[in-house]
Amino acid sequence: MAIPKIANYVMPTNIVDNKTDWTLYTDKAVLLIHDMQNYFVDFYDAAGEPMCSLLKNIAALKKLCNTLDIPVVYTAQPAKQNPKDRALLTDFWGEGVKDEEKIKITPRLVPEPCDTVMTKWRYSAFQRTGLHQFMQQKNRDQLIVCGVYAHIGILTTALEAFMTDIKTFVVQDAVADFSEAEHNMALRYISQRCGSVFNLHQVKQQLLNGVDGSVVNDFSVSTALTLATLKKDVANILNVNASDISNNDNLMDWGLDSIRLMALVNDWKKYNAALEFSDLAENVTLNEWFAILSAREVANEGA
Repeated sequence: MAIPKIANYVMPTNIVDNKTDWTLYTDKAVLLIHDMQNYFVDFYDAAGEPMCSLLKNIAALKKLCNTLDIPVVYTAQPAKQNPKDRALLTDFWGEGVKDEEKIKITPRLVPEPCDTVMTKWRYSAFQRTGLHQFMQQKNRDQLIVCGVYAHIGILTTALEAFMTDIKTFVVQDAVADFSEAEHNMALRYISQRCGSVFNLHQVKQQLLNGVDGSVVNDFSVSTALTLATLKKDVANILNVNASDISNNDNLMDWGLDSIRLMALVNDWKKYNAALEFSDLAENVTLNEWFAILSAREVANEGA
């Protein structure tokens, strides 16, 4: 019944085709760091993937949210749970954690005094916690989610958020799971049924859009060119409605030619965007363009 030792797998960063077009706002969001306790983290190879990327990305996300005054909430399961409190969890996972050291938040992500830590009793971070009331008091209805495990607590939290009219944004390369297959399954379900899925770069871009330049520079985001902006500019140059264009449409079929491509490249220089004419000419969808942009931005951040 115990959690199995988790094999290494590559953290996904691909662009997810969400069913919604939700946008994150700093004055509406709360960051949830879900179950990043020693007990759950220790099932991974600390020196391998996805754990190395997970810790780095959550730390970067938390730093950004603290800087932008976005409330940060941690969930943590308690040690030595009373059998009545643990209830059906015992049937699936045993008696739970006994060691007090194991239930502490992993050292890389220790909460700060300004953060809130909530005791968690069930898969969903909303069950028997004050998370929903906390968000209502803060007048916030968007939840950014990172942590473990994607197909269990994170998926059920996103689903319950949906049923209480809270928009959930799962950061695909700031969550981890038992396996790559289960990780991707959770992302697919959330993106199509109850929330949105973005990679860390996309989340940074959305949160920093319109924020003071000194903050942007502090987080090494050299462009404000979002996927939504790509689509809007393409629609404008083609004189069509942006809502009519799918992120996976072949833009050449919409009439995009080399002259218009060159005009787009020149216009996007104002964002310092890492896109060249050849990138646009050799790839034909908005998702492909943004994947190139995101990959180069991530590489620049790690340089």
